[in-house]
Amino acid sequence: MRLTSFCLENLLRLVLLLAAASVITFALVSAAPIDPVQAYAGPENKLSPEQLALIAERWGFDKPAPERYLMWITSLLQGDGGISVIFQRPVTEVLAERASASLLLMATSWILSGVLGFVSGIVCGLKPGSLADKLIKAVCVVLAAAPTFWIGLLALSIFSVALGWFPMGHAAPVGLTPDEVTISQRLHHLFLPALVLSVSGIANITLQTREKTIEIMQSDPVVFAIARGESKFQIIRRHLLRHIALPAVTLQFASISELFGGSVLAEQVFSYPGLGNATVNAALNVDVPLLLAIAMVSALFVFGGNLAANIFYGVIDPRIKRGYDSHD
Repeated sequence: MRLTSFCLENLLRLVLLLAAASVITFALVSAAPIDPVQAYAGPENKLSPEQLALIAERWGFDKPAPERYLMWITSLLQGDGGISVIFQRPVTEVLAERASASLLLMATSWILSGVLGFVSGIVCGLKPGSLADKLIKAVCVVLAAAPTFWIGLLALSIFSVALGWFPMGHAAPVGLTPDEVTISQRLHHLFLPALVLSVSGIANITLQTREKTIEIMQSDPVVFAIARGESKFQIIRRHLLRHIALPAVTLQFASISELFGGSVLAEQVFSYPGLGNATVNAALNVDVPLLLAIAMVSALFVFGGNLAANIFYGVIDPRIKRGYDSHD
């Protein structure tokens, strides 16, 4: 019964979120000052008014906004997202192709930020005031305030141009078909943009975990454990990890909504063929069907991350699950 109630509640939230996202996104795209027909025709437009009218009719731009919204949402519910204006392919195909690359990038970045940030925070918190603590904390403060595109350009200048350790961009070597690309080549192209995308998350989790570690290590139970002669490993395992895990996981899952926005900048800097890169191209060319589809996918992505966080909280701290169950 509790599982059924949980599923129905989250399903209702998802439906309301997607409905609101579809209306708001469609309204913003419709209110954009750029004429989609002129954008489709290009900057050196030499088409006649009759030809432009045919283009508007072909893509449905000649109809009122409410009618266009109803046509789009009806088709979307039937599994048809329309045809992308700039790619001249079904939106579903473009999303499937780009989403796989973006999910790999974001998942790698998300894992890197969580693991590196958590370990760095513990290292700093166990020895506050040490040289390592001061150095890591200073780097994190700078990186947390630095914009993603600036870090990306700096990383390209150092590791790709100056040192030549990583390629300049793209998800695979240019000129090779997908079947010819090896796993090592994909990882080689993936590592630098994933690291750049994870930098902000690493800094935030490191600083948060550091403060929580210092607080726990100065608490009475830990002081008593030290007096009993417990080793540092035992103290970390028994007293520290379970208390600092939940705040770190909370911050990590909260960063999911920021991850998609950061991927847009990172993918542009590295010419990475993902959803972020497609979002910029769609916005510049007013590709309405693709923009709307990406907005829905991003809303679904953020909702899924928040739902996973709620489920994971109960795994880490059963008291949260018991508190939820007590309301039933």
